[in-house]
Amino acid sequence: MVLFRKKELIGIDIGSTSIKLVQLRETKGGYELVKVGMASLPAEAIVDNALMDIAVIVGALRELTTGLKVKVKQAVCSLSGNSVIIRNISFPVMTFQELEEQINWEAEQYIPFDINDVNIDFHILGPDEVDPQKMNVILVASKKDIIRDYVTLFNDAGITLTVIDVDAFALQNAFELNYAPSADEVIALVNIGDATMNLNIVRNGESLFTRDIQWGGGQYTGKIRQKRAISADEAEKLKLSDSATDDESLREIILQCNESLALELYRSMDFYSANAGPGRITKLYVSGGCCKTPFLLDAIRERLNIPVEILDPFQTIICPENQFGSGYLKDIGPYVAVAVGLAMRRLGDK
Repeated sequence: MVLFRKKELIGIDIGSTSIKLVQLRETKGGYELVKVGMASLPAEAIVDNALMDIAVIVGALRELTTGLKVKVKQAVCSLSGNSVIIRNISFPVMTFQELEEQINWEAEQYIPFDINDVNIDFHILGPDEVDPQKMNVILVASKKDIIRDYVTLFNDAGITLTVIDVDAFALQNAFELNYAPSADEVIALVNIGDATMNLNIVRNGESLFTRDIQWGGGQYTGKIRQKRAISADEAEKLKLSDSATDDESLREIILQCNESLALELYRSMDFYSANAGPGRITKLYVSGGCCKTPFLLDAIRERLNIPVEILDPFQTIICPENQFGSGYLKDIGPYVAVAVGLAMRRLGDK
């Protein structure tokens, strides 16, 4: 969804508990990291992907851009969860211009809102493998009032929102920049945020299946708070600490949550395999702050029976050592994978 026209963009991922920012400079054959950082958001600033306290979010975004000394004032952000609708659809083969003329009418069948209340975008994936008379298309829609809220937020922060993307597709951009699977490999990408998991199953640069699952790190925090009668900040620190190794009751909570999360992933991936999936999923890459939770990767591996690895969004990016320590990038990497994918965006991309 292109709103304004500028060249240089910064990637800003606004999640329910933090804002992540990445700026990349294009180099010959790749990218160089220019800026990266995070700012925390208080509880209830964003609820169910809705911007509940724009003033607080604006303040955090301003503080982040000021602290990082960001000069670029054009940005790309992304949506997920109930803020966006994604559908993989087959259409009779036609030109881009023909589809553009028909898309609003066709989209009415797949969007549970008045077509006049949404912004629509689409991308032609290519011919259908089963029926050559058809082509596969990704349809994306978001309600106009949500788009207006984000435009207002960025304007209030002194930034022009130039492109709005989707979390799952930004994650795919970051993956494809850093990894080179074979053309027939089917890869699952998962970004585990505080409230939502973004699942994107891809093969040879094509998104085969996307789903946003309402399950994330906040479930752990809530369970720990409930059992320990402590604050959210204290529970968050315990969740990501090494205490679970020696603290039996904490370990039990985390293991239960790990199993629930792994089961949610299994159900979504099983649905894909049972309904449409061409080829078996061979590997899962995870990102998001929750992927640092103790024992989580082992729980996912055991449930899904496939290799699981934390996605490194800086693997092929030039990162000047005098500006970014390798330890810092390793620590922050899981949090900013979506923001890296956003920072790669340029106007006119699909």
